[in-house]
Amino acid sequence: MMINKTKQFTILGVVLATLIATTGWQFAAKENKASKPNIVLINLDDLGYGDVGAYGATALQTPNMDRIANGGIRFTNGYATSSTCTPSRFALVTGVYPWRNKDAKILPGDAPLLIDTAQMTIPKILKKAGYATGIVGKWHLGLGNGNTDWNQEIKPGPNQLGFDYSYILAATQDRVPTVYIENTRVVGLDANDPIQVSYKENFPGEPTGKDNPDLLKMKWHHGHDQSITNGISRIGYMKGGAKAKWNDEEMADLFLTKAQQFITEHKSKPFFLYYAMQQPHVPRTPNPRFKGVTGLGPRGDAIAEADWCLGELLKTLEKEGVLENTLIIFTSDNGPVVNDGYHDEAVEKLGNHKPAGPLRGGKYSLFEAGVRVPFMTYWKGTIKPAVSDAVVCQLDLLSSLAHLAGEEVKGLDSQNYLDVFLGKSKKGRNELIIEASSRTALRQGDFVMIPPYDGPAVNKQVNIELGNAKEYQLYNVKKDIGQQNNLAKSQPEKLKQLITAYGQLQEGNSKIKVENLKLE
Repeated sequence: MMINKTKQFTILGVVLATLIATTGWQFAAKENKASKPNIVLINLDDLGYGDVGAYGATALQTPNMDRIANGGIRFTNGYATSSTCTPSRFALVTGVYPWRNKDAKILPGDAPLLIDTAQMTIPKILKKAGYATGIVGKWHLGLGNGNTDWNQEIKPGPNQLGFDYSYILAATQDRVPTVYIENTRVVGLDANDPIQVSYKENFPGEPTGKDNPDLLKMKWHHGHDQSITNGISRIGYMKGGAKAKWNDEEMADLFLTKAQQFITEHKSKPFFLYYAMQQPHVPRTPNPRFKGVTGLGPRGDAIAEADWCLGELLKTLEKEGVLENTLIIFTSDNGPVVNDGYHDEAVEKLGNHKPAGPLRGGKYSLFEAGVRVPFMTYWKGTIKPAVSDAVVCQLDLLSSLAHLAGEEVKGLDSQNYLDVFLGKSKKGRNELIIEASSRTALRQGDFVMIPPYDGPAVNKQVNIELGNAKEYQLYNVKKDIGQQNNLAKSQPEKLKQLITAYGQLQEGNSKIKVENLKLE
């Protein structure tokens, strides 16, 4: 009997061991899956600090943005690195300050790829960690080698920087070429109607907004008087590609569909989706079903459309059963602008709405409204709802997301603040250099220091204060969020401290070349 009992216990032990091993493996698998959540990075175009309900907007309803903000962490000190798009997006993708790269300025639509294909990028790091990687929406970081043939393969581009899939605009909605590019090819191109693009001179016989105002359904205000697509004149000249040209009013729906398809097709493994929405950049062309819903004109309606797109994306994540294993990061590439080149009633219908909220300046500006933007993180069931005053920046997403994916990569300027993004810490950056059209300033602690700069105080075309002044400016942005009280003369020691720190950061950083930042 003892032998039988021993055998029974042995068998039982084997069974239990097998069960424990199996269960343990299952737990390990779940832990492994949880350790590499899906990542959805949503980056809007020119959305201001005051354009979101959770950040104080009352004339504009943004229920889905508010859901992210109130269900996750709403950062009150969330920053882009630059107050314009190309530099800001360069920093986001590479983890490198834009002022390091002399070419990181607002690019024309035919500019060569701004980022070296050997350089470290978020999608490269995540791809190495086993992620499927995709970008849908606005690119504006250059394509090709500077002599792009739009009728052939267009590379290098996103696919050579780590993205498995890309469906993009080459630059912006107001720049030619006005076509979509899927991976390395223009979508729907007729070989018998080749595309030609120039930013120097028009093609013979092609109408322009300047010379043919009768062909326009949206009149240009400044700087948008060249080639016409869909009754809207753009920046730059384009000929051909008639069947490939986009329909502006269908753009948001198309990008949403491509983003949803990417999620559905890659839900079985970790995925990274960079959803670069084009709203509310000009030309503001929301789908007709959103026309008039806000009373703020096309700009407000475009924001309402973007909010709806966000809601539909959340529904897809829920439907596919991956919402609770997805980190969502929501932000904007720079601050707001109202009139940015078209007569679209944005100024006339603004009413009491304040796109910059309590901040001073806007897009193109060194003041806070140029770079302090809506910035939220959301991970259902993992991130506890909170409001954080920690200083965070898109610059740090590279190192932070690398750490989340198990890849210990440190960018040149990017630092790992994953605990801050997940709400486990409120200790953010102490120092941050911000940029606007090659001008830089420093945020350190609660203070912002802006050096003297020549140039106009106000960009009169867009009615935005630029931050230029003949003397140093020093603001305590914790006590004076609107930057109305210049403390440069009353706090000379604090000013000296920031000037010294600013000089040391610039000098130390200038010794390192961007070209040397490679991903091993």
